[in-house]
Amino acid sequence: MIPGAPRNPRQAEMMMRRLGMATEPLEGVEEVVIRTRTKEHYFRSPEVTILTVQGTRTYQVIGPVELRPRSAASAAPGPAGVPAAPEGPPEEDVQLVMDQAHVDRADAIQALRETHGAPAEAILRLLTRSPPGNG
Repeated sequence: MIPGAPRNPRQAEMMMRRLGMATEPLEGVEEVVIRTRTKEHYFRSPEVTILTVQGTRTYQVIGPVELRPRSAASAAPGPAGVPAAPEGPPEEDVQLVMDQAHVDRADAIQALRETHGAPAEAILRLLTRSPPGNG
């Protein structure tokens, strides 16, 4: 038990309300899947509680977990047909580098890769390189 914490659940609930905290169980949860790049954390029939603190919701998942490799099916387009993220730098960054450094798409992508996706560094690199034929 935590020293100074209320011993009675009702007192604990009142203290949480004063601090702007609220909890509520999420009923009827059948499964929860947390996907990482290489594996899935699969919870079947977990207990899920939502903790709200100053408007921010945090989900607590309790139950036995099954770790499994990420399947090819789960690496495909996500729910509702949302496609997986494309490889390479974001389109907005590519366009920014193309516009600011006055280069073609391939040069912009190459510069972004060389600068680990940093648009400002890519632009500077392209603007300060020696022009073709002067090297």
